Amino acid sequence: MSDSTIRTRQPSVRRLPLVGPLRLARPSDMWFKPALSVVVASAVPNLALFAVGRLDLVMYTMAGSLCALYGHSLPYVRRARTVAGVVVGMLIGMAISLVTASLTDSTAVLIAVGALLAAGQKVLCDATRIGPPGPVIFTFVTSAALFAPQHLGQVPGHLTLTLAAGAVSWLVTVGPALLRREGPERRSTARALAAAAAYADDPGHRTRHAAAAAVHTAWQTLLAAGRSTPVRRELERLVVHAEAALARGALGAHPGVHGRPVGDAGGGHARTADRASELAPTVVGARTGDHELEACVAGPDRLRAWARQTRTRGPVPTPPPAPGTAEELFGIDAERAARRTVGRRDARRAVLRALAPGSPLLPIAARALIGCALAGYVSMAVGVGRPYWAIVTAASLYQANVTLSWNRALQRTLGNLLGVLVFAAVLPVSRTSSLALIGCCLFFNFAAEALITRNYWLGSIAVTPMALLVLEFGGTHPAGELIGDRVLDTVIGAAVGILAAMAVTNRRATGRLERALAATDRARAHAVQTMAAPAPAPAALDAARRRLTGSLVELREAGDTAAGEWWQRALPEEHILAAEQAGHRTLAATATRQGLIAPALENGAV
Repeated sequence: MSDSTIRTRQPSVRRLPLVGPLRLARPSDMWFKPALSVVVASAVPNLALFAVGRLDLVMYTMAGSLCALYGHSLPYVRRARTVAGVVVGMLIGMAISLVTASLTDSTAVLIAVGALLAAGQKVLCDATRIGPPGPVIFTFVTSAALFAPQHLGQVPGHLTLTLAAGAVSWLVTVGPALLRREGPERRSTARALAAAAAYADDPGHRTRHAAAAAVHTAWQTLLAAGRSTPVRRELERLVVHAEAALARGALGAHPGVHGRPVGDAGGGHARTADRASELAPTVVGARTGDHELEACVAGPDRLRAWARQTRTRGPVPTPPPAPGTAEELFGIDAERAARRTVGRRDARRAVLRALAPGSPLLPIAARALIGCALAGYVSMAVGVGRPYWAIVTAASLYQANVTLSWNRALQRTLGNLLGVLVFAAVLPVSRTSSLALIGCCLFFNFAAEALITRNYWLGSIAVTPMALLVLEFGGTHPAGELIGDRVLDTVIGAAVGILAAMAVTNRRATGRLERALAATDRARAHAVQTMAAPAPAPAALDAARRRLTGSLVELREAGDTAAGEWWQRALPEEHILAAEQAGHRTLAATATRQGLIAPALENGAV
């Protein structure tokens, strides 16, 4: 047994943090993309409605305008499809809400429909991994539409406004491709380089996982970007260097590379790790090997310099070819060609898996359904006439596990309560003219996206007044009533929502973790088998390594999710640690076999 063994122990109830969820983080490196996009996508329809004197219709165009928040991390080819899908999803949700609102005045029925929509939107967004901002935008818009006075004959016209604004959002999000078509790929590559440099400077479990996830994301972005171009080819070479730096760190970080297992975990992990080590037995340890690794793998300073240059608008840096680059790029081309035929089919399968019995997403959907419905009914019982904000507050809480949902409850409550104070301060200014109202809404749209990446509560300070000001387009309302209802709905939605998260168990989180462990075992065994071939095809070796990387990223995500969940059996922490360490050693061995890093030349090295 390794010295790094972690005792398998999992309390049924975890202590919930109070201060940590409120700490500010660094802003995202691309916060201005969604911020500027939503401002432009909102300004065009708002000013058009102002010109014709129909600002009372802003709520319907806002549904399409908010679609501009999605897809900014995706390459433009995939972004075009994704944002189009978001617009269609928003249109379907609006159609259900508007038709329901036109057919019934029963608040109880409207709350039930709103809760069902929130649960369905949560499942679909999580299954397709659309986000940020995820399902909360859909729930915000469709819940508000449920409580808007409506006649059945008005529905087609209002949906047309949503579709027109959605078309503007699509143009705004895809339009930058005309100026810098490889922008998303450049940002993703720069993140991979920076993460690999951070791991090289400070090798550790978290930095290794962050680097592996960033490299995996960069490859996925480049694979989804469409046909290869000279710029994308240079970016691929840069990611090869980031991957080589990660592999070198994995070789040097674990004593198990010399054949001593990190943990027995039943013996399987040790045997697989030993077999991987046999394929590159002296990659570390010998001084000659260390010098060769330094010679062929970029150091952290060079990786950071490449990351800075890649982010800028200048030419992409041209790195020296790392060993094995030709084979790696050949494998990328083969994988890209294969993905052209299976990409959309995989997306449909993801949705079907999310809805199938046994899906780990279904308990989260049950939490959303129960929590949103109860929050709405409690709000109705205390006298709120249109309790949609309680539904939205509850829906916004549901994250991957109870701990993260608790964090979001704190953030949402603090942000909303501060936000109503901001609304009270700006309300007199917004009522001076229609243009002032439009300007205030656009400002808060921008501020929300500028602040929310630092912490959710900070962004909520801007989201709350923006949401309240939208009501002013339909006519003025008593400020005290607006503020009182919003505070009451926030407190009810957060309290009832988090209680539902604690009450509805998600034991399937552990099942997902076990499936991820099994998938990692299979991916590692496949990689070892591929390496053991006398002359493995470059494309096969490359695909095996990428499959193993993806399984390790999923394993860490599943482990983090299960670790924050309540009321479940003990987690196999020792097994997880052994699987991750053995997996990273196998990744390093595959990189050595393919030539991404040079093996040592002494003592029988491969």
